[in-house]
Amino acid sequence: MAVKQETLYIKGDKNIEVTKPEVTLGDILSMECSNQNVIPRLKTIKVMKMQEKEGQRKVISILKIIKLIHEIYPNMDVQNLGETDIIVTYEEQKSTGMISHLIKTGFTAVLTFTGAAFAIMTFNNDVSVRKLFSQIYQLMTGIKPHGSTILELSYSIGLTIGILLFFNHFGKKRFSVDPTPLEVQMRTYENEIQTTLVENASRKGKELDADTSNSNGSNRS
Repeated sequence: MAVKQETLYIKGDKNIEVTKPEVTLGDILSMECSNQNVIPRLKTIKVMKMQEKEGQRKVISILKIIKLIHEIYPNMDVQNLGETDIIVTYEEQKSTGMISHLIKTGFTAVLTFTGAAFAIMTFNNDVSVRKLFSQIYQLMTGIKPHGSTILELSYSIGLTIGILLFFNHFGKKRFSVDPTPLEVQMRTYENEIQTTLVENASRKGKELDADTSNSNGSNRS
């Protein structure tokens, strides 16, 4: 009589952060199987052991994960619905004090505000916005302005509204469900970093693949 083959569906993200050095399948994968009894056992399978220092990163191939699963369940049909290479980052959990958090937030806000203000003022000086507004005001009214006019006030208000609409949020308030330009750039930057990490690990032979022995400990817990 033929043995019924069970199907296991696994899904892993491109980048996983863990807070303990011993990494198991349950730390890096989401799993689903019709036989729910196998899930707890699969989650305890040890994948690797990180060195206990900050900034540890490892790249593991999905083939290595399938091999570990087959060592325990040889007849399991494993279907991968996620990434083919997973970056595992070990970061020791640290608790930051509220005062330190507020200082960092305040410093970042001041730095960003100062940089943006400097860029805007430099642009205005380069194109002589004040002189241009003066000429427009005199052309439209026939009166030579002395000091600021309604044009400068409108420009300042319009610039503020334009910045808020472009960045799509004010504080925690969003104006639409679309991601902000900053979020888009950050995700693009993260994707480029992840692609580079995977390619570097593959070229240097540091990727944990199906034919790579696990020298950091047993594959089984």
